[in-house]
Amino acid sequence: MTALTRPPRLRPGDRVALVAPSGPVPDERLDAGLDILRGWELDPVVMPHTRETHSALGYLAGADEARARDLTEAWCDPSVSAVICARGGYGVQRMADLADWTAMRAAGPKVFVGYSDITALHEAFAVRLGIATLHGPMAGAMTFLKDARTQESLRATLFEPESVQSLHAADGARTMVPGRARGTTLGGCLALLAADLGTPHARSSARGGLLLIEDVGEEDYRLDRTLTQLLRARWLDGVAGVVLGSWAECGPYEQVRAVLADRLGELGVPVVEEFGFGHGPTNLTVPLGIPAVLDADARTLTLDLPALS
Repeated sequence: MTALTRPPRLRPGDRVALVAPSGPVPDERLDAGLDILRGWELDPVVMPHTRETHSALGYLAGADEARARDLTEAWCDPSVSAVICARGGYGVQRMADLADWTAMRAAGPKVFVGYSDITALHEAFAVRLGIATLHGPMAGAMTFLKDARTQESLRATLFEPESVQSLHAADGARTMVPGRARGTTLGGCLALLAADLGTPHARSSARGGLLLIEDVGEEDYRLDRTLTQLLRARWLDGVAGVVLGSWAECGPYEQVRAVLADRLGELGVPVVEEFGFGHGPTNLTVPLGIPAVLDADARTLTLDLPALS
């Protein structure tokens, strides 16, 4: 697994585009997120369909073609320096193949931010464009609106990536399997990584990678099933290390932990848990596609390079 192309960092005055590739976002939450971005001296622009809701399928933010067009146009607009997702939910898999990846490749690298359902787009940017992305909070997510550490983690990564080149786990993190490992970061929401298997542009495996995974609302047996699917598909063969994020609404954590230890312990690689990214009360921004060292004992992830150039 090789490192991906790093986009340029942001500077005050840069224009950032807000897209909704998945579910609809309440106007008041999006407006609050826009205020935070403006407070960082950015110039946020909301793409035409970001505030829409699908006429028949209320869990989607507008029609698949419209959401894909927003992403394509935002990425290909030379005045836009970053594309930030408004929220997750569900819907990326319906629109991902409708985006114009040829045009987006020609447009060159820029910052892309999101998590949860957006995992499918992180994988697409990695495989189709070879661009590093940021697994981080979305503009309309409550964690971003309410949690100061979540906000500062993203702000620092966008503007001062050297200052967050060494990522320290949130309070309460633990070492599940000790050791150190080197690899290139990848991952996101566990369910979305598994759902990508078998699709035309899916990553063939996590070999050589430092895998970051988290999820929300999945009972312990469903987490077991998803991890087992990845194991049976040999997708986890050769993974260098694993960083576990939050498991919000997945049941009592000790039950979840038992599943994670059972399924991941057999890999024989370092594993750190409760690192502080994902759907939990704090959502640290973690770059994907960057070579790094995981120290499970110290509970740190140290990037070889700043996330952005």
